[in-house]
Amino acid sequence: MTYYKKLGLNKEPFSISPDPAFFYKSAAHMSALQRLEIAIRLKRGLSLILGDVGTGKTTLGRVLAQGFGGEKDFEFHLILNPLYQSEFQFLEALCKIFHVSGPMRSTMDCLEALENYLFQKGVNEKKTTILLIDEGQNLSGPLIEVLRSLLNYETNEFKLLQLVIMAQMEALPRFNRIRNFMDRVNMKYIINPFDEAETRRMIGYRLEQAGLSPKNHIFTDDAVRMIHEFSLGYPRKINFLCQKVLDALVAADKKTADVSMVKKTIKD
Repeated sequence: MTYYKKLGLNKEPFSISPDPAFFYKSAAHMSALQRLEIAIRLKRGLSLILGDVGTGKTTLGRVLAQGFGGEKDFEFHLILNPLYQSEFQFLEALCKIFHVSGPMRSTMDCLEALENYLFQKGVNEKKTTILLIDEGQNLSGPLIEVLRSLLNYETNEFKLLQLVIMAQMEALPRFNRIRNFMDRVNMKYIINPFDEAETRRMIGYRLEQAGLSPKNHIFTDDAVRMIHEFSLGYPRKINFLCQKVLDALVAADKKTADVSMVKKTIKD
């Protein structure tokens, strides 16, 4: 595209879509990934990742799923947004996700079928079943109770379901109110916004992934500082602002964004 080539790029560097190829693995994200992998491989059950809107939880989930994609002994399932109206609707959806068949007339039918499925996979087939739920702050109390029931399914050695919940910080009080749920959490990790140094490294990484030569710089140091101040270090806000600054660069037929251009973009 001419748009990108004008800046020495071959693709969009600051899309807000959760593309694992452009995921900047900050120290916090790498720590979260490593802890999640350990918890899953050791079949410890429930892992909880918390963070404000725009801290990269969704992309982190995609990267985690991609990491297990080539391993035949791991079956990864994803729920993008758990907006279900009832326990039964949620359980029906889980049965479909896991390809569990049979007459499902009640919640007990579903729970029994899921228990049999997880036992078959985990014990007889020696496979690890992983369920990742994004937007976990939308889990209602009854749905959390369903998940608590599923986490009861275990052998003497391991949990049959590896559950990863990605949620905004607002979900924590609700989780705490569900009796015997938080004490099932094996791993809890909070992702915080970037500091200025991480913001700088993220911008540089995404530009290089989009084809920019490492010796070239599109943003001045002061421009990056202003981007960090405005975004407060939230990756989604960083991407959005950088995308708009690149648009302004192309429109002005320039190749370097200084602090005045960033300020103008913010004002606009």
